[in-house]
Amino acid sequence: MTTTTETETTGPKHELAQVNIARLRFPLDSPQLKDFVDGLNPVNAVADAAEGFVWRLRSDSGNATDVPVFGDDWLIVNMSVWWDADALTDFMYAGQHRELLKRRREWFAHTREAMSALWWVPAGERPTVADAEERLLHLREHGPTERAFTLRARFPAPAGAR
Repeated sequence: MTTTTETETTGPKHELAQVNIARLRFPLDSPQLKDFVDGLNPVNAVADAAEGFVWRLRSDSGNATDVPVFGDDWLIVNMSVWWDADALTDFMYAGQHRELLKRRREWFAHTREAMSALWWVPAGERPTVADAEERLLHLREHGPTERAFTLRARFPAPAGAR
């Protein structure tokens, strides 16, 4: 007889994936981006320890600044998975991340198109950059939908989520 563990019956069925891309105003190794680059590891460490954090995209460098996105060398990508939007926003608007966020216009070009998107993934699934690109393109073409949405226009997790 097979039994179901408590984790299987009470754990989340879906988690929230997020992608944020940014167009650099300067090369990553430039003096103008020194504060940003120097802040990456400390902010990532805070994220990794944050309540509700599940996973983040990283390369051998420990972050994702060298992961290609949309075939554009001037774009950098940040992608992570969280329990839900509350956990994500609690991290985004507090502490070291908030301090870096305040300075984003110094480092990144302003764009009119959507550069961030959210979507629900089955618990344990880790999105790829190709998934993120597709979700961003969907959001740009259709606006917020269950397939890709924003923090301002959220959609609930599929039934059975946390």
